[in-house]
Amino acid sequence: MPRIQRSAEVPYSPEQMFELVNDVDSYPQFLPWCRSARILDRGQGWVKARVNMAKGALQHGFTTRNELDWGRRIRIRLADGPFKRLEGDWRFEPTSKGSRVSLDLEFEFAGRMLGAVLGPIFNQIASTLVDSFVQRAHVVYGRPR
Repeated sequence: MPRIQRSAEVPYSPEQMFELVNDVDSYPQFLPWCRSARILDRGQGWVKARVNMAKGALQHGFTTRNELDWGRRIRIRLADGPFKRLEGDWRFEPTSKGSRVSLDLEFEFAGRMLGAVLGPIFNQIASTLVDSFVQRAHVVYGRPR
């Protein structure tokens, strides 16, 4: 089962980075593969979100239920989609110059054919997520001086 682990040190607070990752509705504005994204439901300490991804003619959507530990962690669990398994953690840890943002994501597609077609695309998407959010932080919060 593929596992992606990425992290970056950023000059922004853990809370700022948490807010960017948790702002699902804005994903289509800066993630080129994201056709649409929206919050379906929310409660105390969790959100249920749907993300539709597209690459060329291929389009697939998935729904996750994300447990929120405000400013520190977002725990991702599959609710519905083309995966047999999708789970991961975003972590936001304070550092002396800002924060460390980490993503640990494991996924497995529901079928062999689906995995063969979507696996490389999703692997590329997942591998660049941390960098995409760092770039988004520069746009939203400004580049540090």
